[in-house]
Amino acid sequence: MYLRRKVDAFLEEWIADPARKPLIIKGSRQIGKTESILHFAAAHYESIIEINFVRDVKYKNIIADGYEASNIIKNISLLDPSRRFIPGKTLIFFDEITEFPEIAASLKFFCIDKRFDVICSGSMLGINYKRIESNSVGYKKDYDMFSMDFEEFLWAKGYENDTVESLLSHMSRLIPFSDLEMQVYHSLFLDYSILGGMPAVVAEYIERGSFEGSLDTQKQLIADYKEDIRKYATGVDQTRIINVFNRVAPQLARENKKFQISKVAQGARFRDYRGCAEWLADAGMVNICYCMEFPELPLGGNYEPDIFKLYFSDTGLLVSMLDEESQEDLRANKNLGVYKGALYENMVGEAFVKQGYKLFYYKREDSTLEADFFIRSAASLVPVEVKAKNGKAKSMKTLISSNRYPDIRYGIKLSINNIGHGEGIYTFPYFCTFLIKRFMKDFHAEEEV
Repeated sequence: MYLRRKVDAFLEEWIADPARKPLIIKGSRQIGKTESILHFAAAHYESIIEINFVRDVKYKNIIADGYEASNIIKNISLLDPSRRFIPGKTLIFFDEITEFPEIAASLKFFCIDKRFDVICSGSMLGINYKRIESNSVGYKKDYDMFSMDFEEFLWAKGYENDTVESLLSHMSRLIPFSDLEMQVYHSLFLDYSILGGMPAVVAEYIERGSFEGSLDTQKQLIADYKEDIRKYATGVDQTRIINVFNRVAPQLARENKKFQISKVAQGARFRDYRGCAEWLADAGMVNICYCMEFPELPLGGNYEPDIFKLYFSDTGLLVSMLDEESQEDLRANKNLGVYKGALYENMVGEAFVKQGYKLFYYKREDSTLEADFFIRSAASLVPVEVKAKNGKAKSMKTLISSNRYPDIRYGIKLSINNIGHGEGIYTFPYFCTFLIKRFMKDFHAEEEV
């Protein structure tokens, strides 16, 4: 069962470009990269040359005579004479190139040669990407792929594009949803949040119509991630990186969600763990949300690199790392329990990253003022508050009304409540989070006039 993905449309645009360059599809483990590439290839190419550098170790010798396209094709044919290279009708698919980043040096020559299309992919590319980039700069195109977002989940459930357009229309016109719409979309969003967006997990859920087996699949993914850390991290860093990975869920459950190295292991010091969070982020396992020095523009040049929160890149993986009692309650009763705040924040952070946003938050040292996330419009810095419970957004109102923060004119609140607007705050249900960037593109807040 193939699940429709956003990369499908990108690949169609790529092949339609007569000047297309070799393509590198980046993304973490088990998000569906290989399946999507092969699904696309089957519809467009007469011959598919798939080489997986984990499975097909012998193919690491194909650069023995250099990186010229003709030499590599000659050596692939030498190893397997049944492979057919048909000019204009062949895709060469180099998979798991993290195991063999040297192959990226050949992309320049395939780009110049132009007889064959080339796509590269692999897990853990982030930790080796500087090396891959230096070998192919100017001769390739990149695409960042993630686990399924809520829109892709809706597609898997049978909803079409008109459903998403309807959601966006409600947001743009600030028209509340009906009670039935709120009930249906909220239920779907909770299912998606419990499952996460890993295609194998979603496919099982669709086929079985229940959460049966999803936890086992998620736990195996966690085990695979830890094995990747042991395989690709070096020396003592392995233990420290795994320690940080294991503490993401417990630290998110705390009221103060700032990640504290001192809580990772007894006697842990920040200088000994420097770079561990960044390694996990490069590997696609976590998203880092940096603390802003002060809530003002520019958004990206105004943060503390050593003060941050960590979120899992897929909320389903966070769910799979909760204690067993919470697991059972969540799957059986959809009760988020003590982890409610952590889960909702992780959902929002994940959705923002999948839309191309970088993550920033603010918390004043005296803890009297904070904002969970920030995005921006053309003219304003926009705080985003994640409300796990019904309540007033005191900090956001202060940020909007105070003369100390002239870049902030209005804010967005994400909650279980319906669409609304008042006192400079635009409220949307959680299930609309995946549309925030599209909403912001054409939105003109009355507070900016």
